Amino acid sequence: RGLAPARRAGRSRRRAGRSSATMGSQPVQGLPLQPGSSFRDATKTAFHRSQTLGYKNGFAFKRLPTVGIGRERLHVNQLSQAELDELSNKRPTLTYGQPKQAPPSDFIPAHVAFDKKVLKFNGYFQEDVPISTEEHFRVRQVDIYYYLEDDSMSVMEPIVENSGIPQGKFIKRQRLPKNDRGDHYHWKDLNRGINITVYGRTFRIVNCDAFTQTFLESQGIELNPPERMIFDPYTELRKMPLRMYVTPSDFDQLKQFLAFDKQVLRFYAVWDDTENMFGESRRFIIHYYLADDTVEVRECHERNDGRDPFPVLIRRQRLPKKTVENKGKSALGLCPDS
Repeated sequence: RGLAPARRAGRSRRRAGRSSATMGSQPVQGLPLQPGSSFRDATKTAFHRSQTLGYKNGFAFKRLPTVGIGRERLHVNQLSQAELDELSNKRPTLTYGQPKQAPPSDFIPAHVAFDKKVLKFNGYFQEDVPISTEEHFRVRQVDIYYYLEDDSMSVMEPIVENSGIPQGKFIKRQRLPKNDRGDHYHWKDLNRGINITVYGRTFRIVNCDAFTQTFLESQGIELNPPERMIFDPYTELRKMPLRMYVTPSDFDQLKQFLAFDKQVLRFYAVWDDTENMFGESRRFIIHYYLADDTVEVRECHERNDGRDPFPVLIRRQRLPKKTVENKGKSALGLCPDS
């Protein structure tokens, strides 16, 4: 009999817990978040959770959920990457005392930060040529490289075929002196449209590549406008075609050969030599080749004519219209009559 009130109290607490669980988890505005103070949305039927495990190229990876339980909206912190970086490096402010500063970033040496980063400038220099009558000076183009990792520089000259000049590495990689006080050239001293003097030679910088331009502008250096590259006048003169002293003809020999190849004109002729002693009348065939305007004369032999069978009287050649004797011989190569 003494246990009856306790049993009734336990059953009442269990019923209250079940009723609070079935009522839902949405609190009413103005009421404390306690059992019995929240009510359930009777229209809600979906309670599944979104999938956060996926596979890509055969590998499993985790992804953040896009919606909550039952496709409820998630209130995600929409901070920028810069704000997230600032929050990750900032210590929380204490309620008393001086706030602690964030630890400094790790030190990165120059040979690691600027490894394989090179600035390239295009330029030229001019040298005198005292022993030539065709040129008085020579313009030689060079590429100036500045290595950011150790502030060294090198000068390379592009190799020109058949130039007759030793080209390639003009100044090996080293720190180039700027003046007599021991200073060396720095990337802040380089710009377009300026002259730099190295070991007695003055180089003119006319342009740079895209990486160099981006790097110098990011460091706050105002670049001069690019200049036009100057070429060697004697080299450009050698590239011009030679002057022709022969008047060019409009007649195309190749077209004549292709159009009249294997086309021959045949003429039958007679050499009448009966006026001379022991002269006779002999027959010949004249061939005119249209492909190259050459002429050939062949003799027609008869049976038992008593002559050696020499078929060609004049070999195939170009025949002049007028015979000009030269050193006792005619233009046809025959001895003139005595």
